[in-house]
Amino acid sequence: MRLVVVNSRNCGSELALFQAAGRVIRGLTCGSVVVGILALAGCAGKVEPQVQYVRVEVPVQVPCRAPEIAVPAWAAAGLRKTDSLEVKVRALLAERRQRIGYEKQLEAAVGACR
Repeated sequence: MRLVVVNSRNCGSELALFQAAGRVIRGLTCGSVVVGILALAGCAGKVEPQVQYVRVEVPVQVPCRAPEIAVPAWAAAGLRKTDSLEVKVRALLAERRQRIGYEKQLEAAVGACR
């Protein structure tokens, strides 16, 4: 495509201006024909899309079937105010061991559900 530059040489001549305008119009017409042909050629080479299967893993909620853990009879539950300090301390230490074992059972049941 040609670019027309208006300068002092062709400003005085109306014929030169019309000739330049004619060249621009012919250039645009030829260019649009080429663009149209390219557009049609692009549509002619259209390929059918390929079907592709993709496996998608989706998490599904599953009910947990862990055994129920019975709450133990805590050793310090039967303490009285009148019991000696030694009995209270032994009962609290025994209850601590019970609690540790109970927590391990609960953690195992929760771990089985994961």
